[in-house]
Amino acid sequence: MSDIAKNLVLWLVIAIVLMSVYNNFTATQSAPRNLDYSEFIAQVRQGSVKEVSIQGRLIEGVTDTGQRFSTYSPGDDGLVGDLLNHNVIIKAMPPRGQSLLVQILINWFPLLILVGLWILFMRQVQGGINGRSAMSFGKSRARLLSDDQVKVTFQDVAGCDEAKEEVAEIVEFLRDPGRFQKLGGKIPKGVLMVGPPGTGKTLLARAIAGEAKVPFFTISGSDFVEMFVGVGASRVRDMFDQAKRHAPCIVFIDEIDAVGRHRGAGLGGGHDEREQTLNQLLVEMDGFEGNEGVIVIAATNRPDVLDPALLRPGRFDRQVVVPLPDVRGREQILKVHMRKIPVAEDVKASVLARGTPGFSGADLANLVNEAALFAARANKKLVEMSDMEKAKDKILMGAERRSMVMTDEEKRLTAYHESGHAIVGRLVPDHDPVHKVSIIPRGRALGVTLFLPEDDRFSYSKQRLESQIASLFGGRCAEEIVFGPDSVTTGAQNDIHRATEIARNMVTKWGLSERLGPLAYSEEEQEIFLGHSVTQHKNVSDETSHLIDEEIRHIVERNYARARALLEENIDKLHAMAAALMKYETIDSAQIDDIMAGRPPRPPRDWEDDEPRHSPGALDSSGEDDGGFSPGQVGQAAGGR
Repeated sequence: MSDIAKNLVLWLVIAIVLMSVYNNFTATQSAPRNLDYSEFIAQVRQGSVKEVSIQGRLIEGVTDTGQRFSTYSPGDDGLVGDLLNHNVIIKAMPPRGQSLLVQILINWFPLLILVGLWILFMRQVQGGINGRSAMSFGKSRARLLSDDQVKVTFQDVAGCDEAKEEVAEIVEFLRDPGRFQKLGGKIPKGVLMVGPPGTGKTLLARAIAGEAKVPFFTISGSDFVEMFVGVGASRVRDMFDQAKRHAPCIVFIDEIDAVGRHRGAGLGGGHDEREQTLNQLLVEMDGFEGNEGVIVIAATNRPDVLDPALLRPGRFDRQVVVPLPDVRGREQILKVHMRKIPVAEDVKASVLARGTPGFSGADLANLVNEAALFAARANKKLVEMSDMEKAKDKILMGAERRSMVMTDEEKRLTAYHESGHAIVGRLVPDHDPVHKVSIIPRGRALGVTLFLPEDDRFSYSKQRLESQIASLFGGRCAEEIVFGPDSVTTGAQNDIHRATEIARNMVTKWGLSERLGPLAYSEEEQEIFLGHSVTQHKNVSDETSHLIDEEIRHIVERNYARARALLEENIDKLHAMAAALMKYETIDSAQIDDIMAGRPPRPPRDWEDDEPRHSPGALDSSGEDDGGFSPGQVGQAAGGR
């Protein structure tokens, strides 16, 4: 209902209320005495009635004593004669009719209700409130952004310089197309931004909207798909119709995998809603008519599920990879986010960048925010480097659970378990250096060993993988050596799972087994609902499967024995490190250096006095249900306690 209609209804209600109050007040002030008709006739015949006023059947009058009265006539035809015979003054008045307002309410109010409902229904049909109506299923949900609605520019995007250059060229083409057209170049019709979650794909699109001085439409892939077949295709048509009217313009589709999945993935026919929507999108991007001046930019972290027809040149001419940032990119990203908070002078973005390999842009933004929250809890005016370190530990290892009560025996077992991880990881070749060991429960783990890779790594050697397997079993071996085989706990569940996974990949995927050679033996692992296959195919024989299992067992047992031998040779260091953990709960790389050198560990120092020489990456956490990380990702979870 419009504001004018609401105001009219409000004033109408106020008027009715005022009239009711006035009538009641007037009636109360001059309320006459009610007489029975028989009593009235008796008083007339006694000569007590002085005058009367007759209005229809209503009779009002005054007695000789001045008292006012009223009565109601049943239709007595001889009443007037009796009044005249007893010298009563008679005043005749026409019957009282209904007021104009009451007549309008009675006669017109139902019609007004019908007219109001009709107007409301027509508004719903034509667009509804906020553009959403019951009859606008096929209308596009894309939002048109103006220049002043988006404040993000390319200066706010860091860590993906190559991707930024690719999309910046599109903005330049829209601003000055002649510069490219004079050499015969054509503007790309579509750009697909691909990368892991949190790397800044949507942020980059917002920067394009902030930089481009052209209309910018933004929509999510899920906004196309509805429960009614054909609605998504209609929305695609409507969106491109709007884009053509505003050409040249940019259309950004976030999470395009929601609508662009491989056709035939649902094991159904062509009537599927998602397939019809994708077919219409393919036609609009590069069909018979074409769309000159409309550039489609899409983002996804699942390019493997997209339909091949969507990825061909002519639709998405460019695939821009937005990877995890390197150390220089992380430093730039941290500086961008640190501009929004007050930081102390000791906060160094370069040191934090070296300490956060594998972090995405979203992870770094979360790190800065968590640091600001830590500083706020401590009532600080500036965010210090110690707050950044606490935030980094929380993200890498989980939040501390100091309220969790552990017995001394559990603490001692956890200390030996984590010491086993740290010592084996320190002694095996080509392994990430140990940065911190803690027996404070974090997340789902009772203890954590943090390894810090020296550089960003993109590939792993066979020696490095076997060293990881050995360090994963260091905790279990320490429990077995110190407490005996019968006292080994279930805490190594995640360690065993991850070590087996690495060994299996070495044999079946990476060709790192001498017995089986550089062949791929992995089974068909594609989901059936991606349109690839309906049944699982076995690519190896039973004999080869037996060899694979034997080789996996051989790799695991060899590195298990290696970890046990290293700990038995350094049993004094194992006891010393466990004692230090029982005393301090957390020890850093400097204290670990002292223990490995045979010296008593120095007291714990503020971390800023001991800048990390490496960058955090491998995480050795002991817990029964830890989340693990595969090679190449931040962290390596080795279960134990």
